[in-house]
Amino acid sequence: MADRQIQDLQHPRFARFYTAVSNRAEAHGGGAHRAWLLAGLTGAVIEVGAGNGLNFVHYPPGVSRVLAVEPDDTLRELALRAARQAPVPVEVIAGQADALPLPDDAFDAAVTSLVLCTVPDPAHALAEISRVLRPGGQLRFYEHVRSEKPALALLQDLAAPLWARLAGGCRPNHDTAAVIAANGFTITSCQRFGFSPARFVPRFAHIIGTASPLARSR
Repeated sequence: MADRQIQDLQHPRFARFYTAVSNRAEAHGGGAHRAWLLAGLTGAVIEVGAGNGLNFVHYPPGVSRVLAVEPDDTLRELALRAARQAPVPVEVIAGQADALPLPDDAFDAAVTSLVLCTVPDPAHALAEISRVLRPGGQLRFYEHVRSEKPALALLQDLAAPLWARLAGGCRPNHDTAAVIAANGFTITSCQRFGFSPARFVPRFAHIIGTASPLARSR
């Protein structure tokens, strides 16, 4: 069943497009955002939806290991290559956000980077992330979100159905901070800013922040 679900998450054409766009975005400020996202992390980290592994070079030396979970075969192969250049130990495995193949309380921190807009069931994915975090752990998130500017928000709303079909399920008008706060986490910091990944692309809203999981009944 899990293997069939992972096969349903294969989007090789979009994976190639995403790789080209994300690599270009790195030079336009994306790399600085990733470094900001990961600054100060320590201990064992799970990265959910690791994509092509662009975060890996930004993990600080206090991180003892990273387990990177990525369902898409094309992106995961690129992540495996990126892991070889990482300054900390990185293991890349196949898996999906809403069924993490890992025990409870296994990680000090979790990272999502431009992924919660795409997972089919973000509430279930956040429950899984909370489950694998140790008490006192944290979630670091970097996501694009619905604009507060009416014209851009309307554009996102109009584009959302077609974009989701073309872009592996990505919802450009997602209010990710609200979803995190409504599903087992308390947001402790959240910075909102506009970002354009390339010339001639509008500056859409992004957020970077930290959240703590609510105490679970044992």
